[in-house]
Amino acid sequence: MLPIALVTAQEALGLDQDLQPLLDALRAEGAVAEAHCWDADVDWSRFQAAILRSTWDYVPRLPVFLDWCANTAKATRLLNPPEVVRWNTDKHYLLELHRGGVPVVPTRFVEPGEHPIGALETFLHRGEFSVGRPMAFREFVLKPAIGAGSKDAARYAVDDLAHAQDHLARLLSQGRSAMLQPYLASVDTRGETAMLAFEGHFSHAIRKGPLLRRGAGLVEGLFAPEEITPRAPTPKEHRTAEAALRAMPFSGLLYARIDLIEDEAGLPVVLELELTEPSLFFAQGPGSAERFAKAIQRRAAPE
Repeated sequence: MLPIALVTAQEALGLDQDLQPLLDALRAEGAVAEAHCWDADVDWSRFQAAILRSTWDYVPRLPVFLDWCANTAKATRLLNPPEVVRWNTDKHYLLELHRGGVPVVPTRFVEPGEHPIGALETFLHRGEFSVGRPMAFREFVLKPAIGAGSKDAARYAVDDLAHAQDHLARLLSQGRSAMLQPYLASVDTRGETAMLAFEGHFSHAIRKGPLLRRGAGLVEGLFAPEEITPRAPTPKEHRTAEAALRAMPFSGLLYARIDLIEDEAGLPVVLELELTEPSLFFAQGPGSAERFAKAIQRRAAPE
């Protein structure tokens, strides 16, 4: 069998804590595995499969990355495949999940060309959401619809309109769609729950502590520092994650991460789906690197 490529980015090489455990697990399975940056000069046709892992620098050059995915998929088996990457890198997919009956964080999408003041007014004072049910809130989150690692995301009080307006206007002026979401206070105590699934089957889960502090500056670097611990998900979280997997226009993906948060009623709602380059938190899931390596071997096997 040809080698397997684990695809990363130059900036991520010292940050991706999943990379070495996965290389070790694949080699223990008898596979030849190599890590390569997606934008390096690599002959991808010499690999049996290329597994997207930590390509965390793609956001500022998304069209280039999407073209790379499409071209690489012609040379080898790219997992997850290009159509999944294209769908998942734009969080407008929350609209599709909502239409499929999946509970999601209430969100107001703001598009380039909209007036930032008007968009904030309808969100804050008239409770107009693109998805999710209306709710009362004292704080909110503003972030780009295409983004990763909490970069360009910030938390605001409802009366801090000047800073929020400047932030929103800057995103819109760059031609970027933005998202306005109530800040769900449960994250300050319970945190987020990330559910990891390999080939559609649940593997393990982690708790992610709160990331955004009110008044803090925008995230520098690839991602905000994270507080990660193992978590045993509740039955309700299992059901919500399963509903999200069913509602996706794809099935049987090599990997999927479903990030959940509790709403004001204590019910889990989808914050986002990570189908492109998610951290898989092998350190918090005993045996998970080995399970993932076996899944890769099955998917990479010649047909």
